Amino acid sequence: MISGGQNYVSSAPVFSNDAKRLLVCTGSTVSVFSTATGSRVSSLEGHSGPVTALVVVPDSSTLLSFCWTASVDGTIRHWDFSVPECVKIIDLHFPVFSMVVPSLLSPREENDAKTRPDVFAYVSVQNPNAEANCLSPRCGQIRKCNLTNFHAVSSLILKETERPESLTISPSGKFLGIKDKRKLHIWKVPKVDSDSAVSKKITLHHSKTITVLALHPMERIVAAGDVTGRILIWRGFGAQKFMHSGGLVNGRSTNDEEDKPGVRENDDAESCSTWHWHPSGVRLLSFSSDGAYLYSGGKEGVLVLWQLDTGKKNFLPRIGSPLLYFVDSPDPSLSSISCADNQIHILKMPSMEIIRSISGIKANICEGLCSRAAFDYTSGLVAVQTENYGIQFYSLFANRGLYEVQVCERNHQPVDEVTVVVSLVELSVDGSMMGTVEVKLPEDGVGGLVCLKFWDLDDNKRFSVSTLIYEPHRDAHISAIAFNPTRRMAVSLSYGGDFKIWVCKEEIKQKGQMLQNSGWMCHAVGSYKNKAMRAAAFSADGSVLAVAADNVITLWDPNNNVLVAVVGETLMPITSLGFAGKSYYLVSVCHGSKPQLSVWSMSRLAAFWSYKIQIEAVSFTIDFSYFAVLALLPESNEYAFKGDGIILLFNVTNPTPMASWSVTKAKGGGLAFLKGYPSEQLQSLLAYINGDREYVIFHPHSKEAFELSRIRQDDHVLEETGQFGYTSIYGELPKFDPKRNLTSSISSAASERPWETIFSGSSHMLPPLTKLCSEFLESLLEKKTPTVE
Repeated sequence: MISGGQNYVSSAPVFSNDAKRLLVCTGSTVSVFSTATGSRVSSLEGHSGPVTALVVVPDSSTLLSFCWTASVDGTIRHWDFSVPECVKIIDLHFPVFSMVVPSLLSPREENDAKTRPDVFAYVSVQNPNAEANCLSPRCGQIRKCNLTNFHAVSSLILKETERPESLTISPSGKFLGIKDKRKLHIWKVPKVDSDSAVSKKITLHHSKTITVLALHPMERIVAAGDVTGRILIWRGFGAQKFMHSGGLVNGRSTNDEEDKPGVRENDDAESCSTWHWHPSGVRLLSFSSDGAYLYSGGKEGVLVLWQLDTGKKNFLPRIGSPLLYFVDSPDPSLSSISCADNQIHILKMPSMEIIRSISGIKANICEGLCSRAAFDYTSGLVAVQTENYGIQFYSLFANRGLYEVQVCERNHQPVDEVTVVVSLVELSVDGSMMGTVEVKLPEDGVGGLVCLKFWDLDDNKRFSVSTLIYEPHRDAHISAIAFNPTRRMAVSLSYGGDFKIWVCKEEIKQKGQMLQNSGWMCHAVGSYKNKAMRAAAFSADGSVLAVAADNVITLWDPNNNVLVAVVGETLMPITSLGFAGKSYYLVSVCHGSKPQLSVWSMSRLAAFWSYKIQIEAVSFTIDFSYFAVLALLPESNEYAFKGDGIILLFNVTNPTPMASWSVTKAKGGGLAFLKGYPSEQLQSLLAYINGDREYVIFHPHSKEAFELSRIRQDDHVLEETGQFGYTSIYGELPKFDPKRNLTSSISSAASERPWETIFSGSSHMLPPLTKLCSEFLESLLEKKTPTVE
């Protein structure tokens, strides 16, 4: 069982004390990466919900490495991540969304019981009474927690907010703050901390919504960014007067007077200055460890370094994605920056050079306009579209990004309007060829452009462009691409009603025709009754091409471009086609108001069995006659399934599923059969990737696939529902007789009066023109027999 594809940027990472490791929150686990290689070295597993906070215990020794983690499962855990091992568990019974610890003790100080003070944490939790008490819509609370001698969460409530807010603490541990719409609430942490101690609070006001804040490591300076891109610097806050108290006990305010509304000039600060460079909202703010500089970043993907005294700027441009977090390390020569495209970059300081990257599966901002991800069966790679008009190749077995191919050039700009979309990506079975489609969207109805590109693997095992074709189907959009499994041939389909078969010129050279350059050229063009072409698939030996023309399946000889047969008719347009291994069965999928999964017999040219079921993805084996589908559960799910989808494994000859697994986040998910790794004997591993691009790889026929203890239940990625049985979620399954006599859906019976039936069949059944003309003229010259009353 292999799992991966975690989100690396849900929270800020933390460096170890020796800066040799980087701890990253990845779902319900904490992954430990080497800063020297960027590879994962270990993981901390134990939480049953997403980890939201991570704090490393300071220690000068490189042999001891301890940290605290908090999770929405309501627990705080103490870890020795050098082993790794969980040392202590504290159950708060509150979902924790953020946690900071003003002062942490090293393991040596903790062992000294005589001088050891209690360690307290401040946590941002969800108010358990928020839903029950309609008079109190605020569901966020800031509370204290004794990590040394925990009995219960303190009754002291520093602040109630509409939702749990992220906590920010100064490196010195003297100040704690949160953002709350157009305000900043800052508490001065008492020197002698206890369960009953009330931290003093000050509130700073702004005229715009605040997006992020940072506290200076040594001085009374706070920086905040707003939605307009401005950065505000308050200096000397709280130097004049703090409020006498700033908390709630048992839900009641301890303030003598409420916070007074105001603007910046009425706040308790000696001065406030404004910097403005970012064109959109500021997402990242962080002071340098010495306090001389301020780092900022936003949607434009540029890291800005501000000199605090003069306001002078330096830049790290072209990062390629919006910035989320900047983290300093104990080693002054290293820092990290987290990006919205699920990447963490290790920076060499002070030059801010990116020397290493930890890359997860990148997210795509245009998923609604783009197709599914493509899989490489032989090497276990997945190719996904990225935000910067590229294709990322991610190793599912190694759980790391390998490289990225830029489909079209683009400078990252913080614009909301999408002008170019990589709408399709398809890989050949052996992974040596790739086809992509990029669409330039029209502006005010003018200027749309469709571009088809074929890519080949170069000597460095990376894809390079072989052929570029503008408007291959006139002005119609391309609906699908399919590669022939046995030769360098591909087909592209369009909604305009035609398909084109492309062949590589290198194959033509082998036949004796010398060409001056290599690349791809159009071999044939086909259409059927001007219907939109929506899906295509080659048979295992490449001799048959199946093309879905709206709601019918047409079978072609791809070498001679001859229509062989027309198979069946569905109620809705067909969106996916595939041959089940080397069998004579074809599987089709229809979406819409009347979804349908159908299996067609090619030997009888008729439907074999079908289900009315909403299919999100389908995958076929290469050498065996079974396939898997990812089905979406109905919205009114009255069945005992935890997820919103289910994976069904079928033998193509049997409508009863061989096995099934319930899954979560099925919308936008994908399936793929992969060649076994590392053992060559495992020829049919199944990979499931969900809508958030988390994935799991398992052998669908092994015992391991059906042992719940071996599947990560905390992430709810996959759950077995039946080994060799199936609980129907769409009513009673119909009974099928595979031995029944199936008749062809194509009429070919002879008639003594051929002109009466000559135009009743499909157009491909028309006889030769000479016979057609004679029979048609014969019908016109037929003697009329008068009727006698």
